[in-house]
Amino acid sequence: MKLVGRETLNTFAKRHANSLKPLQSWVRIVEAAEWKSFQEIKNNIRSADVLSGNRVIFDIKGNDYRLVALVRYRQGVMEILWIGTHAEYSKKKWN
Repeated sequence: MKLVGRETLNTFAKRHANSLKPLQSWVRIVEAAEWKSFQEIKNNIRSADVLSGNRVIFDIKGNDYRLVALVRYRQGVMEILWIGTHAEYSKKKWN
């Protein structure tokens, strides 16, 4: 998939250095994938959860961090919408 918003990840990793390697692994997985549905994501990344509007939540670094992305399956594009700590994620209203 084409990944949009990598600058968001880079900025986050500068503030949370221990997220760098897990994020790099996640990027490699996403860029190598050709997912056509959420189920295909779930088959590859068991911790992924779905939100409305083709948004997917990914646990990063054992759920220390959460990443929300918009997936456009037909175009093969994943856009990073947000990344933060699990506590920050819990404070947001996603629906």
